[in-house]
Amino acid sequence: MKSLSVVVLLSLGAAASFAQPPTIGNCTVLPANNIWNTPVDTLPVLSNSATYINAIGPAKPLHPDFGSDPNGGIPFVTVLGSQTKYPVTFSYSGESDLGPYAVPLNAPIEGGSGSTGDRHAIAVDTGSCILYELYSALPQAASWTAGSGAIFDLKSNALRPATWTSADAAGLPIMPGLVRYDEVASGEIRHALRFTVPSTLRAYVWPARHYASSLTDPMYPPMGQRFRLKASFDISPYTADVQVILRALKKYGMMIADNGSAWYITGEPDPRWNDDTLGRIRNVLGSAFEAVDVSSLMVDPNTGQARQPGISVTVTPGAATLLPGATQQFAATVQNTANQSVTWAVNGILGGSSPLGLVSSTGLYTAPPLAPSPATVAVEAASVAFPPVSGSASVTIKYPAPAILSVTPNPLTAGTFTLSVSGSGFRSGAIVKLAGVSLSTTFVSASGLSASGSTSATGSAVPVTVLNPDGQVSGAYNISVVANTPVSVTVSPATVTVRLRHATQFTATVKGTADNRVTWQVNGISGGNAKHGTIASNGLYTAPGSVPSPATVTIRAVSVADSTKSGTAAVTITRR
Repeated sequence: MKSLSVVVLLSLGAAASFAQPPTIGNCTVLPANNIWNTPVDTLPVLSNSATYINAIGPAKPLHPDFGSDPNGGIPFVTVLGSQTKYPVTFSYSGESDLGPYAVPLNAPIEGGSGSTGDRHAIAVDTGSCILYELYSALPQAASWTAGSGAIFDLKSNALRPATWTSADAAGLPIMPGLVRYDEVASGEIRHALRFTVPSTLRAYVWPARHYASSLTDPMYPPMGQRFRLKASFDISPYTADVQVILRALKKYGMMIADNGSAWYITGEPDPRWNDDTLGRIRNVLGSAFEAVDVSSLMVDPNTGQARQPGISVTVTPGAATLLPGATQQFAATVQNTANQSVTWAVNGILGGSSPLGLVSSTGLYTAPPLAPSPATVAVEAASVAFPPVSGSASVTIKYPAPAILSVTPNPLTAGTFTLSVSGSGFRSGAIVKLAGVSLSTTFVSASGLSASGSTSATGSAVPVTVLNPDGQVSGAYNISVVANTPVSVTVSPATVTVRLRHATQFTATVKGTADNRVTWQVNGISGGNAKHGTIASNGLYTAPGSVPSPATVTIRAVSVADSTKSGTAAVTITRR
């Protein structure tokens, strides 16, 4: 009986640890073991919790920043895989996923179409389970402009690159932290909530990836800090819908996602909300909360996977960056069970797929030949003994960085120009930059680009770089840019007397261009003739057999670089 009871307890523990994650359509909103979906009600209180509470405001009320008003809260739409994807022009492209984004041009905007606030626009593709989020979004005729944007695979625990923002200041997804009406109506919210505070530290903690402050006083909480409603707080006086929210705040807590008003939790607008009962949340004061230490849940700082009580699976390494076609060996450890067998999948597909990469039964992952979009996939290991229990690692597939081998012309003359750039790793859509200024670039091949533009700047080491569409940048190749001085030609000697049939050597000096070639004429005739004398391509003039009339002829050297520029010399022909 004792051994049977142990098995039952383990099974119950695993089931309790991996409760059904929140869903939208046929998609889970992040994996069950994601930090957003992991309870924190049994974790220790942070040592400086009281300091953080005092900084935010212990007497300030909890505030529902959502309700029945369609312009309140943060709205989002669900779309199918057939939704048109639109290009987006970003103000902060360096930390944004370039897209395109499956956000309809008529998608609801946070605060309404005329809003001057954060103007978030969010769409969830329930066919591919991809989340698209834009900040400061403005629809155009067939595109969007936005401050920043992020694309999240809801099947993956992948985080943004370290120090990257998203459509939210903390670099986190927005939609997974919203209070949704359907969740409250079901009687349970199974994830942490998103909230704002007036001031944050110039720092972030896992799973956040970005800070948005210059404050260095440790009294302020960092981005991503988790808080929960104290277990002792009595929720019985509140209505059933509010109790659902308060229970979630006790079990899952809330994460600082942005700077804003104190204790503002965010939800989606919905006409079914009862604003009167929601308003009673304001009776909960900041002093009812405590900061939570979630560090024990972190498997790897670069993944959102969280350790779970009971049976759990850990994949190592937790994150990797690979070139297309490269391989990475992953290992899985199943905690609290003797059965270490696992099955491997990529983004929920057993064994993976050609577009996302393949993983063998031993955990050897082979990246696809082309980088997918999004470029980060999840390599997952699921326990054979406890199939709901899984762990994952995030893999980012990047093309090789471009490299420049040569740039011509070099030196380059200031003004309007065309550059030929040779190298490797160039991709269609690459941009050549001269001194940081983007040029009009034509993709020739993976080893060649043509770029045109104009410049007035000069220097002996002006950098040329190549930016690929995936954000990878080449090292700088320095060229010389010289001033655009007029072309001039002088001929020496300037005057000379030559006897019949005798020869004399002329020399042309060309300035203002690196091309010093000239063509020679005698009295306007290229190469001369028998009557006025002839001149060779090297400037050697030979006088005619008789004295012409007039006896003086003109030798002219014409610039090959600029045929409007020439120099002359006078030759007088004598019998003796």
